[in-house]
Amino acid sequence: MRKSLLFILIIVTGLVLLARLYYLQIVDTSLVIHSENNAIKKQYDYPQRGFIFDRNGELLVSNQPSYDVMVIPQEVKPFDTTEFISILNITEEQLVERLDRAKIFSPRLPSVVVPQLTKDEYAYLQEKMRKYEGFYIQKRSLREYHTSHGANVLGYIAEVNQKIINENPYYISGDLIGRAGVESYYEELLRGVKGVKYIQKDRFNKDIGPYKDGIYDTLPEKGKDLTITIDGELQAYGEKLMENKRGGIVALEPATGEILALVTAPSYDPADLVGRKRSPNFTRLYYDTIARPLYDRGLLAEYPPASPFKVITGLIALQEGVTTPTERFSCRMGYSYGRRGFMRCHVHPSPLGLVPGISYSCNSYFAQVYRRTIEKYPTPQQGMDAWNKHVASFGLGDYLGSDLSTGRPGKIPDSEYYNQIYQYPTYKWYATATLSNSIGQGEVLTTPIQLANMTAAIANRGWFYTPHILKEVEGNPIKNPEFTQKKHTTIDPKHFEPIVEGMHDVYKSGTARFLQIPGIEIAGKTGTAENFTRIDGKRVQLTDHSLFIAFAPVDNPKIAIAVFVENGYWGSRYGGRIAGLMIEKYLRGEITRTDMEDWILSHSLEEEYAKPLSGEPFKINQ
Repeated sequence: MRKSLLFILIIVTGLVLLARLYYLQIVDTSLVIHSENNAIKKQYDYPQRGFIFDRNGELLVSNQPSYDVMVIPQEVKPFDTTEFISILNITEEQLVERLDRAKIFSPRLPSVVVPQLTKDEYAYLQEKMRKYEGFYIQKRSLREYHTSHGANVLGYIAEVNQKIINENPYYISGDLIGRAGVESYYEELLRGVKGVKYIQKDRFNKDIGPYKDGIYDTLPEKGKDLTITIDGELQAYGEKLMENKRGGIVALEPATGEILALVTAPSYDPADLVGRKRSPNFTRLYYDTIARPLYDRGLLAEYPPASPFKVITGLIALQEGVTTPTERFSCRMGYSYGRRGFMRCHVHPSPLGLVPGISYSCNSYFAQVYRRTIEKYPTPQQGMDAWNKHVASFGLGDYLGSDLSTGRPGKIPDSEYYNQIYQYPTYKWYATATLSNSIGQGEVLTTPIQLANMTAAIANRGWFYTPHILKEVEGNPIKNPEFTQKKHTTIDPKHFEPIVEGMHDVYKSGTARFLQIPGIEIAGKTGTAENFTRIDGKRVQLTDHSLFIAFAPVDNPKIAIAVFVENGYWGSRYGGRIAGLMIEKYLRGEITRTDMEDWILSHSLEEEYAKPLSGEPFKINQ
């Protein structure tokens, strides 16, 4: 019995092996190429990268031809290096270094020797390539920009590094990949699919034509064309307004969460990072550690939100039931609290309720309702966590998760944070220890895009869509549920009306009354953020930052915006003017408040930034 079982097992194993051999040799011939690799050269045909359009169909990014000089080290024969380096405009040392690097990468696989030749360089070299065995020219596409704006939005493409090659088998040495912005986040859509040609070689290593009449060859597939949500004209106008200033502008469409403008200042022309000039230009931009043009302030810079945060303080107080819109609080040039604690305020009518509290930006009003909110609960820890939950529901204190290639979470403190700061339970802390949070100072930090999203949630009376940059792929609207499902705040819709009324009064009679745009009803909030840094170990106060949030029209809003201008003095000075101009530009396409436009365009903050350390936005409140 055992002998029979062994015999049957041998027979079955043999049949399985024969079947597998038949499949590999007769049915599946895809491995034939690999078995004959020494006699076959694989040549890639690179696809056109997808175009990028703005929301109005204006072409922002297309392609232009580029040519790379490639080498297969083991096929190189002795050649005239003097003529070769003269044609390529490189030194002999550079050539030797690049050939050595190619050998280390692989003697049998192609590597780039000189990337991105121009048309003229290619035409001249093509006639002489027959003299240089082992070298060939690979055609690719470089980006061609039809705008000089939105570099932070669009991103750029650059050669892959070894780490990317190791992690993703699609890429080989010399391939280009999206870096930053839309180019990076939507790389797989934009890049397309490479075509492949298999070239047969004879025993003298000469090309003799397509392998097996090209039955294994594949054609390249063009990348997908993308339509992004940015309004190209509005983006360009925002960058113009921010010339000689530092900061960010983020404009959203409240009804959809689409990003209309994403401005960071200073910025650069996206064409600066194309072709052989990319490397020196990138180095110049990267090492500008003062202005930091590669740093997207709209997404990354974390600032105190200042007075615009008061609208959140008011909403939470209403939701928690600790006050009503009509209850009035006194303000005697500020609010006294704790042991010798005093929060200063400016001159305005007193006492006052919620609506005038917003329009006059009363610190005392919001300090008192904030304190009531925290002290409503048995312990300050419980009150702080309840407050934190409400604030977080507006998308603050966490990275929003948009389809942007970078971002930062900001900071919304909770009880655990303060327990660590004050070494609880050894030392107790109370609501008064956190009172600066009520007016957007203290430990609260936000990014401009978070403030814009918060403003959109208020404009919508309690809900928002995650901000996003992609609108359509090949003309088809996106269906990503992350960007098409409403996110609701913890605040009941009824509580937003007095807040919106107060923001509307900011323009009608409050801190932005001289910024009105005739015929456009705007709701807004000014903000002046204290700006601290350390010089020689001492905490020094620098010129305040200028903030402004707004949406318009008040009913059925079409745009929500946040503006942040570093060292801009106070909210209405720079931020308010810029916000009003951006709103009018988007809604009307033209500017009637030319006085405001002339003022912004003629005023520079460069002298302010030249002061010691005043241009460092990363040391605020530290």
